[in-house]
Amino acid sequence: MPNTKSIRRFLTGCWLLTALVSLISSGAQAQSTWEVGGGLGGMIYKGDLAPSLIPANIRPAGNLLVRYNVSQPFTVRINAGFGQITGKDSRFNDPFQQARDLAFKTNIRELNALMEYNFLNYSSLRKVKNWTPYVFGGLGLFTFKTNPRNPGYQRKSLFNFPLGVGIKYEFKRPWSLGVEYGTRFSSSDYLDNFGPNTFGGTNKLQNGNPDSRDTYTYIGVMLTYRFYRIVCPE
Repeated sequence: MPNTKSIRRFLTGCWLLTALVSLISSGAQAQSTWEVGGGLGGMIYKGDLAPSLIPANIRPAGNLLVRYNVSQPFTVRINAGFGQITGKDSRFNDPFQQARDLAFKTNIRELNALMEYNFLNYSSLRKVKNWTPYVFGGLGLFTFKTNPRNPGYQRKSLFNFPLGVGIKYEFKRPWSLGVEYGTRFSSSDYLDNFGPNTFGGTNKLQNGNPDSRDTYTYIGVMLTYRFYRIVCPE
């Protein structure tokens, strides 16, 4: 579970995000709306045991979300994600990795506060085809749980910094379908149970790259329901 200090920092970040939202919404002309939804997809890891993203490392994942559409371009989102990441040296042809021959699986749980920027407008008119590409970024907390067997292994709740792109289409009002690709940059090199001081000593086969941090990426399809406001004619 996240420690008190991490939770306090995360809540401070959420407060700053809320303040920014209030500033934006105070000058917004469009009506604000809420969305709820969820998605399914996959998580994929990049780190010492997987220097590049490969399809063989994709594992099932999902997410639940609440969106607050502040204005036409800006959206705030709380995202809860869950899934698994995996890696295996034997999936790569590198002789160094083949000699090391390590593997891992890690369960991931995350909670993110995100700001989205929509490039196109969503209109409240009935016959308008609403769709838009968007970018997003923010701050999150995540926990990971592996099978620790190495003396240098570290396990704790940490911050991540999500950054990604997506596209959404309102195929039948108020339902929208979206596709999203986002990477979570972490401050840890132990998501794979293998880091710079895993076994100690100077043997490179037993220690990870001290100059890199592990990341994981979520690729998914999302379905959301938008609560439109009903405006009565004057």
